[in-house]
Amino acid sequence: MQTLAGKKILLGISGGIAAYKCAELTRRLIERGAEVRVVMTSAAKEFITPLTMQAVSGHPVSESLFDPAAEASMGHIELAKWADLVLIAPATADLIARIRAGMGNDLLSTLVLATDSPVAVSPAMNQQMYQNAATQENIAALDKRGLNIWGPGSGEQACGDVGLGRMLEPMQLVERCELFFQTNEIQPKSQPLAGKSVLISAGPTREAIDPVRYISNHSSGKMGYALAEAALELGAEVTLVSGPVSISAPTHASTVQVESALQMHEAVMANAPTHDVFISCAAVADYRPEIIADQKIKKADDSDQMSITMVKNPDIVASVAALTKNRPFTVGFAAETQDVEKYARGKLINKNLDMICANDVSITGQGFNSNDNAITVFEKQGEHSLPLASKTQLAQSIMMLIEKSL
Repeated sequence: MQTLAGKKILLGISGGIAAYKCAELTRRLIERGAEVRVVMTSAAKEFITPLTMQAVSGHPVSESLFDPAAEASMGHIELAKWADLVLIAPATADLIARIRAGMGNDLLSTLVLATDSPVAVSPAMNQQMYQNAATQENIAALDKRGLNIWGPGSGEQACGDVGLGRMLEPMQLVERCELFFQTNEIQPKSQPLAGKSVLISAGPTREAIDPVRYISNHSSGKMGYALAEAALELGAEVTLVSGPVSISAPTHASTVQVESALQMHEAVMANAPTHDVFISCAAVADYRPEIIADQKIKKADDSDQMSITMVKNPDIVASVAALTKNRPFTVGFAAETQDVEKYARGKLINKNLDMICANDVSITGQGFNSNDNAITVFEKQGEHSLPLASKTQLAQSIMMLIEKSL
């Protein structure tokens, strides 16, 4: 199926062992109708030859910033203008750092500076290099600038280590390209959610034990805040009901700050009937202490244990879905550690939701406190798999699915 027909993809290959996968990646992109041009760094040529990439792409490979024949017509600028998408795979820690710094000391980094086309980066490196604070800061900076961060995957690495850092497999990158262009094409400038209102809950709740202690969870609020940004970009009016987080709310959203599950329930129920969509993205505590102590609870010297009686909090998303008047299109989130599909489908039916977004938070590098996530969206009549991507990208895809269902 020619899902990428007419799309022009500039594939940038840097010097990682995963470069050998780029021949397969190029072939799969071309199978789906894309035209692929290839740029290689000097280090990339140590892993796969330009002749191989020329053979599979059908075009000469660009290797040097100082190619007299190409530069006679400002070749690097022409390539930068030509692409509908610049895909860098593999993207080494070194190349990511140079792009973050705005360097242009080889052809590939210069192209990134010179293009106004979207850029996607697929990190590939040793797991310890990926976890290094400098690399994480560099990737976060690129994500903030609007570059698409695709991956990395997790598993066994060429060095023998196991963990995050593997380049996504060729077919995973092809699927990312397809999803990218599909999303781009269904984001018309007319803004499809103009005139619609979206209510989103985000972040954790805190359930007080005494004046200085509380029970909470690891939610950062990043997914809910990304959904708010995506909804605003599509033209919606957004109300964000947020638990305590350390990130800034979108400028144009109407934000209601809460602490506890009871406060969040009250705020959501007050706003839900006046909104077209409700997305329950908050990580709400299921239980709260029955009694909140007036004073700080002191440690008892004669006992090694302390008991706190907990009572159930109201189910916010089920309460909204149960509205009989002015009920919004209701979307839930299911953060699970096992049997993800089973629990998600159960919640979809039992809580009478229109859609549920499920993710496995037991997997390292996605979910709570991460910039990335992988989600499966379940509806009563189907499902959509959204592979590991930045929460910004996933939020855009989820909002598009919601818009199509309204």
